[in-house]
Amino acid sequence: MNLDVVNSQNEKVGTLEVSDELFGGRIKDHLVWESVVHANAADRRGTHMTKTRGLVSGTGKKPWRQKGTGRAQVGEARNPLWRKGGTVFGPQPRSYDFRVPKKVELGALRAALAARLQDQSVVVVDQLAVETTKTRAAVEMLKRLGVTDKGLIVDVKLDEKLTLAVRNIGGVRPVETGRLTARDLADGGRIVVTRAALERLQEVLG
Repeated sequence: MNLDVVNSQNEKVGTLEVSDELFGGRIKDHLVWESVVHANAADRRGTHMTKTRGLVSGTGKKPWRQKGTGRAQVGEARNPLWRKGGTVFGPQPRSYDFRVPKKVELGALRAALAARLQDQSVVVVDQLAVETTKTRAAVEMLKRLGVTDKGLIVDVKLDEKLTLAVRNIGGVRPVETGRLTARDLADGGRIVVTRAALERLQEVLG
């Protein structure tokens, strides 16, 4: 598979060959699904909490004597059976993260990138850089590259000026190859990737 390499003006300056063995076969959607579920779970804050009988405000004194009153036996007003008492087995702060094998993550990244390459939503540029940190300059460059709504910028090492220039553009997110996930690619809209970044990804995924 040969991909055109363009410059920031969207003018063709060369070609890049990518492996058909890596990106030309069947897309393993189940790996992408598992990776996305893992990423979503890891992002959950997990700060929910209910008060147990030990945390509820109130006295621990026995409301009445154990026997002889005709009432049900009770130990304290904070017991879970009473109104405003503690909660039994309620949600507590926890992490929703779980372990995913490294091979699964790499396979998901390979499948997601292959899917985006096959639907021709990837633009390969020779380099990504802007002369100024003005947002307008980044918007004009991305518009020339076909990014008008949602976009993902991928590079081996992000240019500092470009990162500052695109941070106010809604729907556009820069990411380095070392932090790229299948969820980024699946939900990235149009993907702008440098030649060096795609070569690096091909080396790692191979």
